[in-house]
Amino acid sequence: MRKPSYATALLVLLLSALNLLGGTPAHAADNGSWSVFPYATELAQRPYFHLSADPGEALRDKVVVANKTAQPLTFRLYAADAYNTARDGGFAVRTRTERQRGVGLWARPARTRVTVPGHGKVTVPVTIRVPRGAEPGDHPGAIVALDERVAASDGSLALGVRQAVAARVYLRVSGPTMPAIAVEDVRVDQHRPVVPGTGDSTAVISYTLHNRGNVTLDPAVRLRADGLFGRTLVSRGLTGLPSELLPRQRVRLTARWSGAPQFDWGDVTLTASARQTHESASTSFVAMPWLVVAVLAVVLVVGTVLLRVRQVRGRDRVGAVDAPRVVVRSTAR
Repeated sequence: MRKPSYATALLVLLLSALNLLGGTPAHAADNGSWSVFPYATELAQRPYFHLSADPGEALRDKVVVANKTAQPLTFRLYAADAYNTARDGGFAVRTRTERQRGVGLWARPARTRVTVPGHGKVTVPVTIRVPRGAEPGDHPGAIVALDERVAASDGSLALGVRQAVAARVYLRVSGPTMPAIAVEDVRVDQHRPVVPGTGDSTAVISYTLHNRGNVTLDPAVRLRADGLFGRTLVSRGLTGLPSELLPRQRVRLTARWSGAPQFDWGDVTLTASARQTHESASTSFVAMPWLVVAVLAVVLVVGTVLLRVRQVRGRDRVGAVDAPRVVVRSTAR
């Protein structure tokens, strides 16, 4: 297979690095070859940048890029805004070519390219200038070290990969904070056996979790389903939630409901909560085995046809009764 070229390479920032590797927060962002972290002293170890500022203030800090390989590596340094991924709500950052509105626009490393010697480190000053009109609340982002070399992927296609590692930036601009969470567009997709009682019935509940406020939230969601006559079918907390739902971010999530009823009618309610905020949303569902649905459909069709036939026959009888009679009389002379 021919080597991928820059023209055909797929720019893939390995967000396992940009997601900061998900491990314990005591470690710097690391992909095994290089790491990125805030400058720290022995008395103050910092895995991430945790900063606060007033509108119009300029902050000055330092970022460290460490090379764990034996060969020198060159990186492009830039700042980027953070967002929640659509797939699982993980922490990710914008690419360099995307539009930046917060930290990605305000933060500037003193050097945009650095070459780090093998097993060495380079410390670069970073300045964050917060605009006077900056919105209060949280502005998450990251300082990214991008290896601009295109490496061949492991797949069969001629694609290339660019790797990046980022140190998270949690910047809070002073002012009123407004926690606000919402649950939107709740849907229930049911999977039932054709014949009642011949298999398990499950339901997949999908919903959108929306942070409508200006601070980062650690959400919790509870599922409750009620059937006929107010029976509680299920009541439990949901898993697989993002640990950090960033301001103004939406995440589409799903929850599996095993043992869902095969024959019932009721409501599914999701209640999302975080600090000082909670909200619920509901949707109705009708559970009915496919065999019953098919029988009812046949009955409905047959009933409709019979009703139509009776209506036609009734009109024919009325027409026969109301038809004018013609009487022919003959006169004899």
